[in-house]
Amino acid sequence: MTLQELMRWTEKLSAIEKRQLIEKITAEMASESAEVNQPRPSLWGICADLGQAPSAEDIDKTRREAWGDFTAEDI
Repeated sequence: MTLQELMRWTEKLSAIEKRQLIEKITAEMASESAEVNQPRPSLWGICADLGQAPSAEDIDKTRREAWGDFTAEDI
């Protein structure tokens, strides 16, 4: 059913039936928007299963180890 067909159909309704239809549609829309707008889980714990992050010293040490064998001639 298209919107135009629906509008023609609602023109045939009485005022009370139109009000009931509006109330029903409004209630359905409110429940649908409540479902859509539910808060998402926090992203703070997204990496919790990975353990503690490496310290700056650990990163520097690993970087020195990885790049230690390269000389300026290699670059």
